[in-house]
Amino acid sequence: MTNSNSSISKHYHQLTSVQRGQIQAMLDSGITSRTVIAQEVGCHKSTISREIKRGSVLQRDSSYLLYEHYYADTAQIYYEKHRKNCYQRNPLKHYAVFLRMLSRRFKAKFDATGIDEFVGEFKRTMPGYPCPSTPTVYRYIDQGLLDISNIDLPMKLKRRRNKRHHGHGGHALHKKNLGNSIEQRPKEIEDRKTPLHWEGDLVKGVRRKNQPALMTLTERTTRFEVVIKIPDYRASTCQRLLQNEIDRHPAWFKLITFDNGSEFADMTKIKGCQIYFAHPYSPWERGTNENCNGLLRQFFPKGKSMKDKTKAYVEQATNAINHKHRRILQYQTAEELFKQYISS
Repeated sequence: MTNSNSSISKHYHQLTSVQRGQIQAMLDSGITSRTVIAQEVGCHKSTISREIKRGSVLQRDSSYLLYEHYYADTAQIYYEKHRKNCYQRNPLKHYAVFLRMLSRRFKAKFDATGIDEFVGEFKRTMPGYPCPSTPTVYRYIDQGLLDISNIDLPMKLKRRRNKRHHGHGGHALHKKNLGNSIEQRPKEIEDRKTPLHWEGDLVKGVRRKNQPALMTLTERTTRFEVVIKIPDYRASTCQRLLQNEIDRHPAWFKLITFDNGSEFADMTKIKGCQIYFAHPYSPWERGTNENCNGLLRQFFPKGKSMKDKTKAYVEQATNAINHKHRRILQYQTAEELFKQYISS
C-alpha cells in the first residue's frame, strides 16, 4: 500500500465483486477513511464514496434504532441491475435487494411487520431500488418462489370475521356500566385529529385472576402502544399500575376509554386523566386497541402463562409494534408520529 493515491486514476471505473468484498471487510473492521480504503482497493477515493453510498442499506440494531451498513452483495446487485436488459427473463433477480431484505425481516424474532407495511417502508427508505407491489409479493409466496412462507405471516393466516354486534338487542342490560359511558365522551375525539386520547384493555395468557397479564393502551391518533405487564388482573392492581404510568408521563394521557370488564372497576379512582367505558360486549368501540392486541398475540399466545415473560421481552414486543410502517399512517411508524405530537 502506498502513502498516496495520487498515482491512481481519478477517472471513475466499475468495481469488481472482489473489490466490493474488500470494501465491506475494511468497513466491518472499523476502517472508515475513504482514502485508506481507496489505496487498498486501487481506485480513487471518490469512487469509494459513491460505492459506499449506493451499497449501504438501513438496518435496525437491538434497540430498533436505524443505522446504515454497507453490503458488498447489495452493492453488486445495484451495479448489475443497471446493465441493459439484464433482468428481463428473471423478475426475482430484478427485485433481489427487496427480497433479500424481506427475508431477513420476516425471519427476525421480534417483528410485527406485514407484507404491505414492508413494501411501504422499502419504498420510503430505499427509493433507488425496484420494489414489487404487495399482491406480487403474496403471489411469489403462494407460488413457493421465496424462502418465506405463509406460516411466517401470522396475520395472513387469520380469517376475517364478519363484524357482527352479537345481537344483544342494543347494548347488554345485564352488565352495568362501570362509570362514564363512551356516549358521554367529547365528540371531537371521534375524528382522531386530537392526540393523547387512548383505548385500553387487558391481554391475558391464562384466564385466572392470579395470573400475570398485559395492560395495553393504544393512542387513537398515532396508534402508539403502551404495554404494562401486571402480576394479576384484580381491579386494584390494574388501577394502581395505571396510576403509576400516568404519574410517570402526565402529559401523555388526556383520556382513556376502557373495556367494561370487572378488571377496570377501580379506574374511576384514577387521577390526572379522564376515564370512560365502552358498552358491555362492544369491542368494536375500541377497535384501535383491539387491533393492536391482535398484533401482540404474535408474541403472547392465548392459553400460555406470561410468568416467564420478562420486562425486556415485553418492551421488545412493544417496540416491534410501534416501529411498524403502517399504511393507515402513510407508512410512518407510530413511534415517529407520537414523538412528533409530544414534542410539539
